[in-house]
Amino acid sequence: MDYAKNILETIGNTPLVKLNKLTQELPCLVLSKYETFNPGNSTKDRMALKMIEDAEADGRLKLGGTIIEGTSGNTGMGLALAAIVKGYKCIFVISDKQSKEKMDILRAVGAEVVVCPTDVEPTDPRSYYSVSKRLAKEIPNSWYVNQYDNPSNAIAHYESTGPEIWRQTDGRVTHFVVGVGTGGTISGVGKYLKEQNPSIKIWGIDTYGSVFKKYHETGVFDEKEIYPYVTEGIGEDILPENVDFSIIDGFTKVTDKDAAIYTQKLAKEEGMFLGNSAGAAIKGVLQLKEQFTKDDVVVVLFHDHGSRYVAKMFNDDWMRKMGYLD
Repeated sequence: MDYAKNILETIGNTPLVKLNKLTQELPCLVLSKYETFNPGNSTKDRMALKMIEDAEADGRLKLGGTIIEGTSGNTGMGLALAAIVKGYKCIFVISDKQSKEKMDILRAVGAEVVVCPTDVEPTDPRSYYSVSKRLAKEIPNSWYVNQYDNPSNAIAHYESTGPEIWRQTDGRVTHFVVGVGTGGTISGVGKYLKEQNPSIKIWGIDTYGSVFKKYHETGVFDEKEIYPYVTEGIGEDILPENVDFSIIDGFTKVTDKDAAIYTQKLAKEEGMFLGNSAGAAIKGVLQLKEQFTKDDVVVVLFHDHGSRYVAKMFNDDWMRKMGYLD
């Protein structure tokens, strides 16, 4: 009989799916790495399990412990699934710009959710970075995951996502495009692919209000680049240790409006019911048109599922309120 011993054994080996209508203007083949097939419906399942396993191995996470993390929702879901199977408690700290669906889903899988304001400095005691660290100090037998600086994040994608893409494209991938948040996906996949073929180009999708693009191009951390934005799951107002800028060939920035509109377009024109960062990613691919030739194979990674954005990007009243639809 062919079955998984538990839900964690179903993580990974997600399909590559060709894009057709939205990429007609491009000369190349565009394939999506469709990460919603993971059991928690996002790519974060991979690194969540890896971070827990590594923390168990070196004693940071002990029997009956509490897992504490600041998350935009998807890492929390991956951690929660692993915690259920392995017997840990979870407390997740989330910013108030994240969708209500994400908060409800985390509570549905047994996690405690603490909501913090978005529009504060990372060092502000109210920020979700600061609150996560404080809770980890106050709560006995707890472990602060810190996905931003935890090397297991990038290692997970180096060990699984990168090799899958290489195998699935028969080594013909020429470009890898992905939204950048914690940096684990782009750095882990990028490192693996460049080891196989150094000429593969690695492109990051950034958002307006984030520091990544300017820092990559100038080496300057410009606080004037930082302001609140709507797009979820990508961009940062800090420089996570997991972002290996030496692996990244370039960034392109996508507006909140374009990210939201293309999230809807993916559903209505490709039948791909995906999250907000997927809209940003495919719009970013279209913006990079001049980088591609007819022989190229472009792989764009789609992070998470549309069910987490029903009240936002898939709600026309919300879209009109934001000025994204007439």
